[in-house]
Amino acid sequence: MTNMLERCGYGLGCWLSCPRPWHRPLLPVDEGIRECLEPGDVLLVEGSSRISTVIKYLTQSTWSHAALYIGEGGCSGAAASVQGGAFVEADLAEGVRQVGFEAFEGYPLRICRPVGMGRQDLERLIAFACGRVGHRYDLRNILDLARYLLPLPPVPTPWRRHLLGLGSGDPTRAICSTLIAEAFQSIRYPILPIPVAGQARVFRRRHHTLFTPRDFDLSPWFEVVKPGLVGGFDPHDLEWEESA
Repeated sequence: MTNMLERCGYGLGCWLSCPRPWHRPLLPVDEGIRECLEPGDVLLVEGSSRISTVIKYLTQSTWSHAALYIGEGGCSGAAASVQGGAFVEADLAEGVRQVGFEAFEGYPLRICRPVGMGRQDLERLIAFACGRVGHRYDLRNILDLARYLLPLPPVPTPWRRHLLGLGSGDPTRAICSTLIAEAFQSIRYPILPIPVAGQARVFRRRHHTLFTPRDFDLSPWFEVVKPGLVGGFDPHDLEWEESA
């Protein structure tokens, strides 16, 4: 019975996370991103799958997925090799895995870069993420997954983050932003911590399961890197075609 539920859950997870090419933008939106990446960067993705639509609705954001760039070579000992730079991401059907940049080509992307991290912090961050490669979603709770098949009713804002939970509570499960938030919290790097009343610059950790992809965009401690502005930008260099 358990194996049958897992197979059904895997099939449903594949269907929910399958990209829908007709939702992709017509313009090349990832131009220059690859050349700007540095280890430790969080890459935000505006996905086109069914589960991406749900995440964008519940978070009221364009970003539905997040991946951690770990640099050239990827995770040592990982089963799948990646040419060039590698990312660690959590996929609904395949679990935590490493992928290359080609997995995100053609989608709107944004680089969010942590500021002020030392070499040791960066190594610990990447080691934490790589240590989770191979962990999978618990897909046995079909009813839990099936709620993403239904039209979404209006949901009060305080409840939205809690509706993103997947699976039946297996401790190895992770959604993309949960995995990355836990990695940064393991080295005490802030994303959106909770201020302690009456104590300047003193914070409490927000539980890692409550983070969403857009939180890295909103965080005051992550720099948004735009390739078109790297190295300087002069608007006078642009040529404009005048309409008739």
